[in-house]
Amino acid sequence: MNFKKSQKLYNKGLVNLVGAVNSPVRAFASVGGNPLFIDKAKGSKIIDVDGNSYVDYVLSYGPMILGHRHKKVQKAVTKALKNGYSFGASTENEIKLAKIVCSAFPGMDKVRFVNSGTEAVLSGIRLARAYTGKDKIIKFSGCYHGHQDSLLVAAGSGLATLSLPGSKGVPEGAVKNTLIANYNDLESVKAHFEKHDDIAGVIIEPVGGNMGVVIPQNEFLKDLKELAHKNGAVLIADEVMTGFRSMFGGAQEVLGVEADITCLGKVIGGGFPVGAYGARNEIMENVAPLGGMYQAGTLSGNPIAMVGGIATLTTLKKQNPYKKFDAIGAEIEQSLLDSAKKYEVDVTVNRFGSMLNPFFTTKKVTNFEEAQTSDTKKFAAFFWEMIKNGIFLPPSQFEAWFLSSAINKKDMEKTKYAIYNAMKVVSKL
Repeated sequence: MNFKKSQKLYNKGLVNLVGAVNSPVRAFASVGGNPLFIDKAKGSKIIDVDGNSYVDYVLSYGPMILGHRHKKVQKAVTKALKNGYSFGASTENEIKLAKIVCSAFPGMDKVRFVNSGTEAVLSGIRLARAYTGKDKIIKFSGCYHGHQDSLLVAAGSGLATLSLPGSKGVPEGAVKNTLIANYNDLESVKAHFEKHDDIAGVIIEPVGGNMGVVIPQNEFLKDLKELAHKNGAVLIADEVMTGFRSMFGGAQEVLGVEADITCLGKVIGGGFPVGAYGARNEIMENVAPLGGMYQAGTLSGNPIAMVGGIATLTTLKKQNPYKKFDAIGAEIEQSLLDSAKKYEVDVTVNRFGSMLNPFFTTKKVTNFEEAQTSDTKKFAAFFWEMIKNGIFLPPSQFEAWFLSSAINKKDMEKTKYAIYNAMKVVSKL
């Protein structure tokens, strides 16, 4: 494959963009080489500026669940553009999308639209504090909830040690109310509740997506909610990645638990910049203008994003592609395992709904520490061989792959062929 135009744009971008990118993972730092620059996309395919076509398993990190430029979404958005791009005022479609979202999540009576998953989580945490009158938040190592100061933290040694900033520019004071627990380890959560009586909430990705796909074991989420409520705290589900990916609604419902507050991301806008947080009435009535918790945004409920969301979710509900996702995911998982066995490569595959990924490790991966045992050099070799064979993956060992309903049989054959070729290359390292 030829990447000359991407290389040229990367060099040009270094002049006025930080690292030639606008989000760090796009820099390909963890896989080496220079980033690809994308020109366009349609259906299951994404095409770079050099004309190389790939089956897309990044899907803008999840929201393009119908594939790119689905005809119904495209038609709805094109029509809406003729009426204007942004009003800074209310529109009827905000009400329509709110009804669709609330009906998909049991226990969600009201929702507030924002502009990103980061903003949804930031607001959801503020709401938890407003509702409980407490300050501290428990998060889990390996779960990413956006780049807000209070959640950019890394765990110290021990279960109940103070959190340390995980980014320069984040003062220690900003993370003093954030406590770190270990995913799938209820005892690490109990230790915090035993030490602190001012914990407002526990925030978790129902299925981890930013340490690779990591699935809650046994009754972890149910026990977590029970423990939180026992101590006067709320459970916050960050479904920015998992929302609508395992069923028409949230992963929390599949896993048998109902969060008190749910945060959602770009899938509810069909890929346009949008997020949301929602809960039952007694919690949401704390939000202004009904209550004293202030949160606002000029672009919140943007008319184009609302139309994109209505078209996407309406089409998704009609398609009901979740059995197809399970079948495709199982087929890709088996290809990964079979090829790894054939070429004697150590691989563990985690899969949930339409999210999956391989870890290049011998360990079963149930938390961030186990995910970090993966051989990232092997993943980098695997990644580039997949690229050369026309498969577009997230450029990180620790990111989930996503499926779209646009994937067809030819895409699957191409994917399986690429996996076998990539494993063969990895086996030579």
